[in-house]
Amino acid sequence: MKIDKLNLDGKRDSIDISDKIIAAKINNKLVSNVLYKTNANYKGRKAKTKQKNEIKGSTSKIYAQKGTGNARHASKKAPIFVGGGVAHGPKGELNHKKRKLNKSEKKLSIASLITKKNNLKDLIILNDFEKQILKTKEMNKILIKFEAKNSIIIADKKSKDNIFKSVKNIPNVKITDVNHFSAYDLAKFKKIIFTETSIKELEKRY
Repeated sequence: MKIDKLNLDGKRDSIDISDKIIAAKINNKLVSNVLYKTNANYKGRKAKTKQKNEIKGSTSKIYAQKGTGNARHASKKAPIFVGGGVAHGPKGELNHKKRKLNKSEKKLSIASLITKKNNLKDLIILNDFEKQILKTKEMNKILIKFEAKNSIIIADKKSKDNIFKSVKNIPNVKITDVNHFSAYDLAKFKKIIFTETSIKELEKRY
């Protein structure tokens, strides 16, 4: 499928990109599931309570098993006593199971989101950044021109090196490459900007 490719002056050309990326089936249920798993994995599990076996103190039986008229108890470490362990409490980061995302889920969710952005005219393909842009002000003007003040820039290595310094201090703009972005990034930002080389790199994976 042919779509527009722009240079920094705004002049239009065309580029042929696989339908598997920009005209894929939009699977909202899959995207929602992937975003849920990604969010869950981002969150740290720092809350931790002590289990019965982690409480310090004597392990001796608090009174005789029979003959006292009281309920049977072992040590004061039981959850029913003040200062005892906590039953079924949070167990911290070590025992937190991360939700697995398989490769097909990742690929299909990314293709769904890129297709959706393309349908909404929020997908921009730019020529590679051949020259260095060091000033944030200059890069800011480019983003304003393309109405991309809230965007993720997925660049090839050379382009990323040429514009990284000018982009990193602009709020609501993230720069990365084809190896380090997720469906969560595509959903978070309004516009997606690919350089010509980076979209071709991604195309090879589909």
